[in-house]
Order: sequence, then structure tokens, then C-alpha cells
Amino acid sequence: MNASPFLATERFELWKPRAGDFAQITALTSDEETRRYLGERREDAVDHWERLMRSAGSWTLYGYGPLFVRERGGEDIIASTGLFHSWRRDPAEFSDVVEAGWIVRPDYWRRGVATEAMTAILAWFDAAHSIRRTVAMIERDNEPSHTLAARLGYRRFATKTFESDGTCMDLLERRV
Repeated sequence: MNASPFLATERFELWKPRAGDFAQITALTSDEETRRYLGERREDAVDHWERLMRSAGSWTLYGYGPLFVRERGGEDIIASTGLFHSWRRDPAEFSDVVEAGWIVRPDYWRRGVATEAMTAILAWFDAAHSIRRTVAMIERDNEPSHTLAARLGYRRFATKTFESDGTCMDLLERRV
């Protein structure tokens, strides 16, 4: 790689999105196990490209956004973690807010990747930005993500059941 990571932790490098990341991000978010908590709609190549553009655009417009996690010195993206500026049709509470999210490759689950990355990201964000509230939306039965969210300081403020598929989501917030 010809640039430097945005942040580094003991084990990982956290990189801002780049056009060359498209294939790896597509693979990450296309995996069936990973998709289990990313919604029922299947994404095509255009959807994956738009996700990459939203990620890069959040950095350009707001000064924060998702970071792609690689092992130190590695090339492979093992996770997408971070904070991004959110606009959602539903729930309305998640429009024009800073939303936290993490997606980890299944072969890296339960290794502390998201914990280590998000801890570094939140420390940077809290020091660099005056925004004191961030939100997260986690499917009710996604216990590992709930455990991580609680560890990071997120608390449930509402629940939302989507009429389209009956999925129950916990809406969480973190205030500093």
C-alpha cells in the first residue's frame, strides 16, 4: 500500500475507503453468514459501489466515516467499522445522525476485531469532534453485537419492528 493508515491499534490498521477496496468490501458484505444481520435485501454490484461511495463521502462531507480494518502490514480487509453520517427512511430517528456500525469477516468473529477497532475510533472521534451523541441499530437476536455495543457505552432507547419482514431492532445511543 502506498499510503498510511488513518489509525492503528496494537493489532490492526484502520484505513479510509479507497476505490481499490471495492472487490474486498463486496466480498465482505456478500458473505451469507455476514448478511444474516445486514437486512433481507440482496445487494448487487451497484449497491456495493454505492456503499463504498457513501463511506468515502461521509469522510469528505463530515470528517468521519467507516474505516476498513486490516491486520498490521496486511492487505486483506477483515472488517468495516466506524461512524458514518446516517440518513434512513426508517427509523426516522436515524436520519441526520452519527451512526456506529461494524461488519467483521466470519473467520475473524470473536477475536476482538470490532472491539479493538471501535474503541480506537470512538476515542479519536470524541477528541476530534464536538458531537456528543452517536447511535447504533442492532437486530434483537444479534447477541455478539449487543455485547460489543454495551462495552462501548451504547444503551437502548427504543425498539423498532419493521413491517416489511417483522425484524425487531434495538435502537441504541451513546452519550459522552
